[in-house]
Amino acid sequence: MNELTTFPTSAEVEGAGAHILQALPHPVLRIDASGRLSYVNSAAENFLALSATVLRRMTINDLLPEGNPLRTVIAHVLTGGVSVSEYEIELSTPRTSAQLVDVQVIPASDDSGTIIVMIQKRAIAQQIDRQLTHRSAARSVMGMSAMLAHEIKNPLAGIKGAAQLLETNVSPLDAELTKLICEETDRIASLVDRMEIFTDHRPMPRDLVNIHDVLDHVRRLVESGWGEKVTLVEDYDPSLPPLSANRDQLIQVFLNLAKNAVEALDGHPDGTITLSTAYRPGVRMRIPGTPDRVDLPLEVSVTDNGPGIPTDIEAHIFDPFVSSKMNGTGLGLALVAKIIGDHGGVIEYSTNKGLTAFRTRLPIMRDGLDDGDLNE
Repeated sequence: MNELTTFPTSAEVEGAGAHILQALPHPVLRIDASGRLSYVNSAAENFLALSATVLRRMTINDLLPEGNPLRTVIAHVLTGGVSVSEYEIELSTPRTSAQLVDVQVIPASDDSGTIIVMIQKRAIAQQIDRQLTHRSAARSVMGMSAMLAHEIKNPLAGIKGAAQLLETNVSPLDAELTKLICEETDRIASLVDRMEIFTDHRPMPRDLVNIHDVLDHVRRLVESGWGEKVTLVEDYDPSLPPLSANRDQLIQVFLNLAKNAVEALDGHPDGTITLSTAYRPGVRMRIPGTPDRVDLPLEVSVTDNGPGIPTDIEAHIFDPFVSSKMNGTGLGLALVAKIIGDHGGVIEYSTNKGLTAFRTRLPIMRDGLDDGDLNE
């Protein structure tokens, strides 16, 4: 969902700013401090199946039934003055059937107590769809990896053993072929081993982890290895609280993302990778299969100025076996997405103005229990 950085003041909505909101294809509502709908655009009239004249006589409580999650979000913003984004809300009104939507609710810029609500149907919210791709990716690969582990590794061992026996009784030229067979069976067995991690359902050991210690470790590994020809930039928010996480797994995640960025910058004369963190409250996601929602305020990004992901695979980059590399297995980003999901977070990919960014959103510690524990 595209974030709106600013909204017009109350006076601007009634004046010069009104035609801008009318032109938006997404429903926009303005709600005053008492909860009354003081403005709706044309898209909101169509979406709610009511005219602006009728809507302006209503309060948000008249429009939305009790228990609707949007009412809770609006009340939170009205009292707290902090913007909130909600994804996958089931929104219904007396005149419309339930629809799955994403909403953004933010205070107006004039401190009048007024808030602005923008609604997007899930069918057009492609960015959040990419954030959640790893959910189905992990599920789809689990069954496949379990089958491969049991049905392929045993025959591979037999093939390798037969090739080793043949190697002792063949010509030097044929011996090269038997050696190739052994090497290829080892490579396939290694691939299956990598996939078996997707079926590991054991409880993940966690400790208090400083995300900047993780990123500093990743930076040192990159600078001392295959990233010596790129420039690494750190842009951290030093006030971030600790995570309840598995340090080794997080290192694996961000090392994988950094390695991908280095490979994307191969041959780039001014290749730069930026490791950044930020605290962004107001982002919440529904936990699949439950009515619970989890706050994901900690954002960690790995950004590079390389060419980005080919457009034909952008929507599937977190799926297993999808890769832009000539010899890639397509499991790296699927594993990254699984680990982030196991930590109760989400990951997204975006390209803008020549910069490619992989952003993870994670829960943080809260009263001795982190929000990610809701997943377990």
